[in-house]
Amino acid sequence: MRKILIILAVFTLTTGCNNEKTSTEENLEANSIAVKTESTNFKYNSYGESITSENALSNDEMMKKFQNLKSGDTIAVKFNSKVIEVCQKKGCWMNLNMGEEEVMVRFKDYAFFMPKDIAGSDIIVQGRAYIEEMSIADQRHYAEDAKKSETEIAAIIAPKQTWTFEASGVLIQEKIEQ
Repeated sequence: MRKILIILAVFTLTTGCNNEKTSTEENLEANSIAVKTESTNFKYNSYGESITSENALSNDEMMKKFQNLKSGDTIAVKFNSKVIEVCQKKGCWMNLNMGEEEVMVRFKDYAFFMPKDIAGSDIIVQGRAYIEEMSIADQRHYAEDAKKSETEIAAIIAPKQTWTFEASGVLIQEKIEQ
């Protein structure tokens, strides 16, 4: 009887462990949304809260909003941009191209993460934009996550004001081949 219970316990543990996903795998699962424009079909992989591609501001329109923000201001917004880099440890942040500037994006309550291989992808983010004073320690932490060199990390010697975005939902665009 004891052997049967042990075998049953081992079987239950093995089966249960194989079916569970890690929190990172769960956070990286995406829903797909197909969108057809006049000339091209796109598929969006959706992360976080469900959002649509409609009424997203252009990169230039968003730049104007960021330029008008003061420290302590927060605005709810949705905009298009291109990914420059993603945290290579677990996808917990990304930087977006805003022309000559960048925007640091983090994810609401760390409820979801981005795939680490999306640099160069067109995306739509929805959430809240604000200005943040980033400490030296935080800048160095993010530089380590981005796998910057020791020289680059050591060169960070002062806090800096950054444009920051807390995303509640993200759409990553993929072109559908016809």
